[in-house]
Parts: sequence; structure tokens; C-alpha cells
Amino acid sequence: MSGTALALVLAAAVLHATWNLAVKGSTGTDQVGFVWLYVVVSSALWLPIGIAWAVATGERPTWWWLMGALGSALLHVVYQLVLQRGYAQSDLNQVYPLARGAGPMLTFVVAVVVLGQRPGPVAVTGVLAVVGGVLLISFAGRWSTRSRAGERSGIGWGLATGATIAAYTLWDNRSVNALDVPPVPYFVLGILLQLPFLAVLLQRRRNPTPVRQLWSTARTPALVVAVFSPLAYLLVLRAMQLAPVALVAAARESSIVVGAMFGWLVLHEPRPARRLAGAVVVLAGIGLIAVG
Repeated sequence: MSGTALALVLAAAVLHATWNLAVKGSTGTDQVGFVWLYVVVSSALWLPIGIAWAVATGERPTWWWLMGALGSALLHVVYQLVLQRGYAQSDLNQVYPLARGAGPMLTFVVAVVVLGQRPGPVAVTGVLAVVGGVLLISFAGRWSTRSRAGERSGIGWGLATGATIAAYTLWDNRSVNALDVPPVPYFVLGILLQLPFLAVLLQRRRNPTPVRQLWSTARTPALVVAVFSPLAYLLVLRAMQLAPVALVAAARESSIVVGAMFGWLVLHEPRPARRLAGAVVVLAGIGLIAVG
């Protein structure tokens, strides 16, 4: 992995952990309504950027762009709702490490078995170290704020979130590489195409929260997610064009280091020493990926 690709991924990791902290803080609100809220804000922020890109480059969307973005939109809606449900059921440092650990492992397996990518032995060791560090952080003792049933639920939702991460990572990698869709318009189209799916879900909510009230109570976390989530993934899409998807997916898990610090300093979650030890293992894995 080149230094440029690694720098892009590490910057994305900081942004990613930050917006996940914001999502965790919003779980007491209407979950579908909150996702709708930040996707609408993201659309308003990123549509002018997409238009400016089209004007500056002179390129126009093709059907391949639309098909790729449509699949990405659907997968991202599923991912966002599963993640929201997981944070409502369990702690950040249970769901987040499991989600971020399961995602790259599944992506790595599919990339090697299906896509035919062949990372070297040092890079493979780095991938395993990243996943091992994630698990060390995830299972660092009992979670004090949840029952045993809640812990089991958190594990299930964390693994489900990881599966959706693997799905959209592989889909987006194929879109920006095999279909040669430029990252900026691809991502902007993907955001816009999430709105019809979410509109259907909004109509089926039980006891919905009015949008005005939702904006009043969840404005700050919605703005954080709306800005940081698209920016983080746009950096990842660019990194996918510079390095193999299996390595990019694993290097993204450096966000676990930031998440461990948030869990300790912001949320005051238990066993910070063991979680930080897991973060060191993650960092070692990132170093091996860069060397390999």
C-alpha cells in the first residue's frame, strides 16, 4: 500500500470513529427519521460539489454510473439502519469493534477467493493482526450497562453490521474499478438515491417523530454524520483506486484506535488498558499492511 493510500485511509478512520460516536449519541431518537435527516443534509451539502465536478470535468453520467450508485445506495441504507439498531441495543465498544472486525475479514476472504487478489504474506499477517486487535478490544471484559441478553444482541448486531460493510465495500470497489466510475459523482449519486428508499421506510414508521422536533433534538449529531461520513468514505473510494481492496478494508480498521480512546475518555467504558492494548495490535497490523 502506498503512503498516499495509507494517509487517505487513516484520515478517513478518524472521521469514521467520530461520526459513529455521534450516531451512538442519537439512538434515543427516531432511528429511521434520524438516518433520513442526515442523508437529506448530506445531499444538500454534496449535490453542489457533484455538479461542480461535472462542470469542471465535462463528463456526464452513464447508465453504468447509475446502476453502480443504485446498488450502493441500497446497501448503505441497510448498513445505516442495522448500525443504528445495534447502537440502540448495546455499547459503542461492543458493536463498533465487532462491525469493523467482521467487515474486513469477510472482504479479505471474498477479495482473495472471488476477485483473485493475492496479497503477500506480510500483508496477510497485518490483516490478521488488525482483526485480532479488534477482537481483543471488543471482548475486553463485561459491558456494565447491558444485561447478558443485551450483550448477545450486541454481538449479533455487530456481526450483521460487519456483513453489510463487507457487502458495500466489495460493491463499491467493483464500481470504481471494474466499471471505472469516478468516486465523486458515484458517491453523490449514491447519497441522492438513498432518499427514495428512506422515504418508503418513513411512511411505514410507527409513532414517528415530527421532522421539526427531530431536527431540534438531533441537529448536532446529524450534522456531524452528514459531513464526516461522506467525506470519510470518499477518501476510502480514492484509496481503493490506489491499493487492493483487501488491504484498504483492513487499514480502515485503524478507526478502532480512535474508537478505543472515545470509549475511555468520552463514554467512560470499562477496561481501558486492555482496549488500548488491542489498539496497539491494530496499529502493528496497519504497519505490516503498509510494509507488505
